[in-house]
Amino acid sequence: MQAEQILKIVQDVLDERKGQNITTLDVRGKTSFTDYMVVVTGTSDRHLKSLCEYVSEKLKENGVKPLGMEGDLGSDWVLLDLGDVIVHAMNAQAREFYQLEKLWSVEGSKEGEQKAS
Repeated sequence: MQAEQILKIVQDVLDERKGQNITTLDVRGKTSFTDYMVVVTGTSDRHLKSLCEYVSEKLKENGVKPLGMEGDLGSDWVLLDLGDVIVHAMNAQAREFYQLEKLWSVEGSKEGEQKAS
């Protein structure tokens, strides 16, 4: 299954399951380990875990086996690794603290450009 198809399933499931502030980051060209990161806010640790479990189950139904899931009940951040797509389910406080959207929005330096010291 193509990365864009996986991404669409992820976005749909997170929306259906009441994920908040769903943001998709296109990180192609910024990293080699994934194409997209989806950041979503959940209302509780149980909600974070269930969002990732629902995504995982829906993808399994479509023949995609998740590579892994980190974080459990009591966690403020659950990560679901789908290879070409990574889901970061976070509570509002963790999302504000880590600011993944800001971190991954930084543009790389252009070829031949010197970094400032």
